[in-house]
Amino acid sequence: MLGFTSEPKAVHDHIEEDCAVFGVYAPGDDVARLTCFGLQALQHRGQESAGIAVGDGETVIAHKDLGLVTQVFNEAALSALRGNVAVGHARYSTSGGKDSWDAAQPHVSAIDETLIAVAHNGTLVNAAQYRARLIGEGEELRSNTDTEVAAKLIGRETRRTHHLRQGIQYMMQTLRGAYAMTLCSPDALYAFRDPNGIRPLCIGKLPDGGWVVSSETCGLDIIGATYVRDVNPGEIVRFGEDGMSAFQGVPAAKRASCIFEYVYFARPDTELDGMSVYQARRNMGRILAKEAPADADLVIGVPDSGIPGALGYANESGIPFTDGIVKNRYVGRTFIQPTQTMRQNGIRIKLNPLRSVIQGKRLVVIDDSIVRGNTSKQLVRMLRQAGAREVHLRIVSPKTMWPCFYGIDTDNQDQLIAANMDDAQMLDYIGADSLAFISLQGLHDAIHPQHEGFCDACFSGDYVVELPEAIKKKAFLPKYLNQPEKVR
Repeated sequence: MLGFTSEPKAVHDHIEEDCAVFGVYAPGDDVARLTCFGLQALQHRGQESAGIAVGDGETVIAHKDLGLVTQVFNEAALSALRGNVAVGHARYSTSGGKDSWDAAQPHVSAIDETLIAVAHNGTLVNAAQYRARLIGEGEELRSNTDTEVAAKLIGRETRRTHHLRQGIQYMMQTLRGAYAMTLCSPDALYAFRDPNGIRPLCIGKLPDGGWVVSSETCGLDIIGATYVRDVNPGEIVRFGEDGMSAFQGVPAAKRASCIFEYVYFARPDTELDGMSVYQARRNMGRILAKEAPADADLVIGVPDSGIPGALGYANESGIPFTDGIVKNRYVGRTFIQPTQTMRQNGIRIKLNPLRSVIQGKRLVVIDDSIVRGNTSKQLVRMLRQAGAREVHLRIVSPKTMWPCFYGIDTDNQDQLIAANMDDAQMLDYIGADSLAFISLQGLHDAIHPQHEGFCDACFSGDYVVELPEAIKKKAFLPKYLNQPEKVR
């Protein structure tokens, strides 16, 4: 068993967001500024780096750096990005090096004399194979990202056919995995999505007729764009002087929207596939109250994603809801590292209990997930130190037992507490009075019973995109490799 017996070095152990992509085609508007606002609305999806690339009809110029959107862009940087079309990206790395300027996006690539910029949310499971092939054929790659591999493949086919759309289509036919991408040429915006529709991508329209593409609808709202529709699985959508045109790049496959978007990734004010994320989270709490009741005095939620579930649990159970934990919203990524003593109390850097509320009380505590278990252990200890008489931990997602290879940072099963411990061991390690998870069926029912299909591989082990053998051998614990109906 790995990593569950010593004090954690990290402040938290939640699954990290994937990335945010954004795009604008709006001649006459300040497309860079619109993109900057869009990325700020999507900042929760990635805090390592940010970037914007703009096409001005002749070429593409970009500005990107490590840090939050507001750290990377100021008035001078935005003023230098003038054009009619833009793409933007906020990054959390799941493929390629962390905290690397070369890995920051959008990735700018040359196709002969023409520049393009690509922004990518997701992970391509066979990118390593094609990266090795490209290098063997003399291509120079500056980073270790799958986005650069995608850009190179687009460029190669575009040179051969002289059509950018065919270059994009070739990349979609060649690379497998999860991707929601935006691309800008000097005079057009493209958006395209993997054939399973794993990562989200939607289209909006500005009041003056311009077009917007965003990972979430909250990115449309901030700049006053109206939601039009989602980019369909396997679809290529182009925005240019002739308006919007759509093509099927590859045939749509089994629908598999990432179910964890509803649990944790997406902002609560976002709508995915016509469903309010906030309402879905309340439904999760309501169903969990039926599946795993508890005898308690108060229901509290772990901010922020646990709050809607806590409200749903309280309403269904009749146990009063209250604010029991305060979140410091000004603690983000920082170069100021805590001391070892601070690390041991690390959760208090971001979360602090309301002692006057919880002292002497039996608590039902609602959280979105348990991944490595360290945060839950610290959370329970913190609540007991603040005087809680009992702590009953309830999780609005099932046990996270399987790695994700589609744009989330859990790519190895030995990181996952539920894959390493049984229920009794987890309860003992975390230190709660009781522990329960929503059922997988309950989670599906909470979100959208009529939905065409979700990717729930992190809970079920049912992977929608076939995994290369090298990934399986590296990522799965030996006892799970003997379950071929799952690891396929």
